[in-house]
Amino acid sequence: MLLAALGGAAVAGALASVVARRAREVQRQRSDRELETARAAATAVQARLEAILDGLPVALLVFGPDGTMVHANEAGRRYGHARPGDALVRAALRDLVAAVLQLDAPPAGHAPQTRRLELAGPPPRTIDLAVVWLDDGSGDVLAVVEDITERRRLEDMRRDFVANISHELRTPIGAVSLLAETLVEEDDPEVVGRLAGRVHHEALRLGRTVDDLLLLSRIEGGELATEPLSGAEIVAEAVDRTALAARDRQIEVKVDGTRPLDRRLVGNRVQLVSALANLIDNALTYSDPGSVVLVSAAELDDHLELAVVDHGIGIPAQDLERIFERFYRVDRARSRRTGGTGLGLAIVRHVATNHGGEVRVASREGEGSTFVLRLPLAPAG
Repeated sequence: MLLAALGGAAVAGALASVVARRAREVQRQRSDRELETARAAATAVQARLEAILDGLPVALLVFGPDGTMVHANEAGRRYGHARPGDALVRAALRDLVAAVLQLDAPPAGHAPQTRRLELAGPPPRTIDLAVVWLDDGSGDVLAVVEDITERRRLEDMRRDFVANISHELRTPIGAVSLLAETLVEEDDPEVVGRLAGRVHHEALRLGRTVDDLLLLSRIEGGELATEPLSGAEIVAEAVDRTALAARDRQIEVKVDGTRPLDRRLVGNRVQLVSALANLIDNALTYSDPGSVVLVSAAELDDHLELAVVDHGIGIPAQDLERIFERFYRVDRARSRRTGGTGLGLAIVRHVATNHGGEVRVASREGEGSTFVLRLPLAPAG
């Protein structure tokens, strides 16, 4: 009986031992699986985080306590290589990192060390640098390098636009106000008539500026309503639109109709006619009475080229890069006399961009200018 009991106890003990061992094995396997799952999850999170950081246009670099770069995103890796154009950036970055690492410990609420670099180029660039401690106890520092050249350019353009439009509107508004004030006190019919004519002229000039601003706004932000068009149609409408100005300025506008135009383009009629009319009007503005402006259309390399040639004052070489900016004028005095708004060439450039084309200019000061609006034609057939 006792032996049987002892035997039963031994069997029970053995079974308990097997069960315990199996339980430990199951627990270990479960722990291993959980650990592997946790590792896989951590790896996935790290990969996703690195992909996100690599997608940023800003360069992020991490430096260890000894000043050695230990990590960088895609944009930051360029500063870890010996690229000649980035030598000044790397030198400034090393100085900032060293300045931060010289601190005994990261102070609470510390501000980053920053610097702005103006690089002459070419092309000229503006680079912002910032270095700050990482608050993770590692002793590492984070450096941020951002190329703000385009942002600065847009800010300058916006500031110039506000200043220019304020000036352009203030001038005719001031003239109208002064003329109206003079009219109130004037009794001579001849003088009243002359002043009324000046008021009318300034009002028209103000209206043209507002109309061009509205057109430019629509061109920049609106969707294109397109239709098949021929180069001959665009030329005919643009020449007709500028006929009165040509007659007033005693300038002949000739159309070169010798080249056959068989294919059509798909575009917005209003925009394309406005663009070519602006090129013609620009040629009229800067040409002398008695001269000739030539307008032509040609099909070259699956593109329609609309050209406007004048023999006017021409454009100085230093101005060629800027003539498509809003309100930029080569001869401001002449443009004001003829009522120019300074927006015509900006409109042309945006129309060309909207249609997948471009506008080119060739000019020599004192000899004249040639503007070419190059637009893609619709596929043949």
